Amino acid sequence: MSEGSGSFEVSEELRRLILKHAIANAMKHGGKASPGPVMNKILGERPELRSYARELAKVVKEVVDYINSLSQQELERIARDITPSEEGKKKEEIKGLPPLPDVDMGVVTRFAPNPDFALHLGNARPALLSYIYAKEMYNGKMILRLEDTDPRIKTPMPEAYWAIKEDLRWLGIKWDEEYIQSLRMELYYQVAKELIKRGGAYVDLCGREEISRNRALRRACPHRSQPIEYNLELFEKMLSGFFGEGEASLRVKTDLDHQDPSVIDWIAMRIIDTSKYPHPIVGDKYIVWPTYNFAAGVDDHLMGITHIIRGREHMQNTVKQSYLYKHMGWIYPHVINVGRLKLEGFILSKSMIRAIIEKHPDRFNGFSDPRFGTLAGLRSRGILSETIRETIYSLGVKVSDATISWDNLASLNRKKLDPTTRRLMFVADPIKLYIEGLPKELLEIEMPFHLENKDLGSRVLRVGFDKRGAYIYISKADLKTLPDSKAFRLMELANVELLIVDEESGAALARYISSGLDDAKKMGLPIIQWAPQDHLKAALRDPIGLRYKLYKGLIEKSIISLEDSVYQLMRIGFVKVVERINDRVVMLKIHN
Repeated sequence: MSEGSGSFEVSEELRRLILKHAIANAMKHGGKASPGPVMNKILGERPELRSYARELAKVVKEVVDYINSLSQQELERIARDITPSEEGKKKEEIKGLPPLPDVDMGVVTRFAPNPDFALHLGNARPALLSYIYAKEMYNGKMILRLEDTDPRIKTPMPEAYWAIKEDLRWLGIKWDEEYIQSLRMELYYQVAKELIKRGGAYVDLCGREEISRNRALRRACPHRSQPIEYNLELFEKMLSGFFGEGEASLRVKTDLDHQDPSVIDWIAMRIIDTSKYPHPIVGDKYIVWPTYNFAAGVDDHLMGITHIIRGREHMQNTVKQSYLYKHMGWIYPHVINVGRLKLEGFILSKSMIRAIIEKHPDRFNGFSDPRFGTLAGLRSRGILSETIRETIYSLGVKVSDATISWDNLASLNRKKLDPTTRRLMFVADPIKLYIEGLPKELLEIEMPFHLENKDLGSRVLRVGFDKRGAYIYISKADLKTLPDSKAFRLMELANVELLIVDEESGAALARYISSGLDDAKKMGLPIIQWAPQDHLKAALRDPIGLRYKLYKGLIEKSIISLEDSVYQLMRIGFVKVVERINDRVVMLKIHN
């Protein structure tokens, strides 16, 4: 099949692809392949061939018949001949992103989000891949295009225009050109008129039900054969406001026998009553709006896009837009489809997040709330942009959907945070612990902020002292997990033995054993963090699903003099400071 042509030609590459899938199917089913599954595999990898399904089916049958005529020995021999090169290719692709086709004339990619909400982790995949391919691999150009031509169903959100760009900058993406589709309406009207003149579109006055019925019956609409001049006249009436919402639409001529009814004469432009549904940028200036497939298809051509990287859910849109390109005599860009992403334990659905925010505006901090899987939410949570980039890069351009484990994402983020993050001690639900016999030289100790990174400095921690003796604070929960010996080690301070817990006074008493870490190791003592005399009240929020688990306690006062926003609380995990108010600190847990 020649690119952009109306004829169907079987290239050597296509025949090899059919042969590969026919062999794989035969090997699975005792040496006999079936045309149906092979056909499905081909159309899954090459969706642009759907409009040539009949011709393709004949070729598939020929190859399947040939494979089924072979003996098992011959089949295995051919399979061995094909497999090594395929396996070698897969191994090569794992090392990095596979090369793009036809790059000799340059590479221009685009990321084209709908500004009806902020970006989520799934959007980061096509955005980063488009950037990496264009800018880092081929020294080409990347375009940012905000697709906002549906003021009624996917109403643009004003703050999303800047939020999307903020998210992209955070990911390290720099685009060369920027467009907003609602500011390009006159261009779409010009192309629509040219399309009509070429006989590729017509104005349909049928109602929605009649359109659906005609599609189901593969029957031509009575307006399909209208003269070009009459269609131009009707289109001008659409633009002038002669028709109301739903009374007229511009439809692209396609194959009436197409197996997917949604492809048949798809709608290119429709009327939207913008007096009821004003657009946030252009208000009610326009009432005739292009559909996604028309605006995106036109812009990909006008902007010189060479390679489109987008979600697998757009496969059928490629088929629809190919008819527009044939009518206009344009060459369709190369399309790389990637699967959807899910983040384990997080909501990524825009509609669901919006509904939650609208229902509970006081409980959630908009789309940047750290309990959501939006990029702003993950950034608020403390996930690094480098973590997102590396995760997306490792997934590559696979067409299959993928679920990212939160544990894996957290592990990668932890590795990046750990070398440069200061350690602090936090005690939840504290109890005052007096230490009998604590040597005077241990009333004040110097503890490094990081055991390996000495550049992060240290701080002095002071043990409190009153008429009852030396004291520090530990968590009540730690007292319940002590071994039978009741002995434990206070981190970097001393090994002690619990003597008594006085619930009435809210204090406990322990006896000093020794100060050496080796002693603690020999005795197998648990290590417990503690809060010194100089401390602050602190609250730790731990996001669990859409709720927070709250811990109240004490933290070292040294946190006030530090300018870091992220710390590791010993034996708890990494946290982000979200609020400092006089003698109180509020923290958000990032992950363990």
